[in-house]
Amino acid sequence: MTRAQILRRIGQAVLVLLITYTVAFLLLSALPSDGVMARYASPDLALSAEEIARIRETYGADEPLLLQYLQALGGFLTGSFGYSVQTGTAVSTMIVESLPGTVALSVASFILAILLALLIAVLATTRTFGFVGDIVRSLPAFMVSLPTFWLGIVIIQVISFRLGWVPVIDATPLQSLILPSLTLAVPISAPLAQVLIRSIDEVNRQPFIQVVRSRGAGEAWIFWRNILRNAMLPALTMAGLLFGELVGGAVVTEAVFGRAGIGQMTVQAVANRDTPVLLAVVVIAATLYVLINLIVDLLYPVLDPRLRRKVRA
Repeated sequence: MTRAQILRRIGQAVLVLLITYTVAFLLLSALPSDGVMARYASPDLALSAEEIARIRETYGADEPLLLQYLQALGGFLTGSFGYSVQTGTAVSTMIVESLPGTVALSVASFILAILLALLIAVLATTRTFGFVGDIVRSLPAFMVSLPTFWLGIVIIQVISFRLGWVPVIDATPLQSLILPSLTLAVPISAPLAQVLIRSIDEVNRQPFIQVVRSRGAGEAWIFWRNILRNAMLPALTMAGLLFGELVGGAVVTEAVFGRAGIGQMTVQAVANRDTPVLLAVVVIAATLYVLINLIVDLLYPVLDPRLRRKVRA
């Protein structure tokens, strides 16, 4: 990939982030009430209208919408996400404290999902497994239909309470990561396995595979060195898209397992109408999503020699 193409991809990524931020800001601003009113207009606090007006002025909630947008955008560009309306804590501090747990959960779930999808694809497309492959081939359609919250509850009941393999209470950091990662990995691996199975079937019908097989190469060699290598590109695109969804899936999973992270922070921000926190979460999720897909685009010429030759031409 040439330097101009890389710069164009980066420019497109920045444009997507700007559009995402603008849409999120407008949608949150269109809510019938803001976080300041939800937090301080409660009758329990017994604040006067003048006191509430001063609080709104402190948070800049009384400024014109365009000025609020430009101030918030300038803050995001400089790394300042504002302050939480509910707690008064800097949003950047809340992100720094919550992000590592969510990133660890997302990465562990993503690795587990790739391994599970690869196992399903191998069992479903290898001839030696016979009717077992036909049964495994139908598993992704079942797995993708499982609700995350229901799957998490079932995993806790079976693995933790019934079998006692992984404790939920007083668990070590590694143990506390196992069940949530499995909960996220199962539905994420299903579409990845479907794409991988379809790609393997298509590559297996290509003429060059028959040529390699006619030269006496073993089935294992053909599968791992020829079929799977050429079938990875569509699965790589799907993997990039699915990793972007892990942050959204972490909202439900962290709530079910009581994990401290971006998901739990998002649930609290939605309940409290904490607009600065919600806007920061949307932008961070979009940034991770765009970065992963940008990396996938840049990896395509590295993995596919045909694209490298096309770029040189």
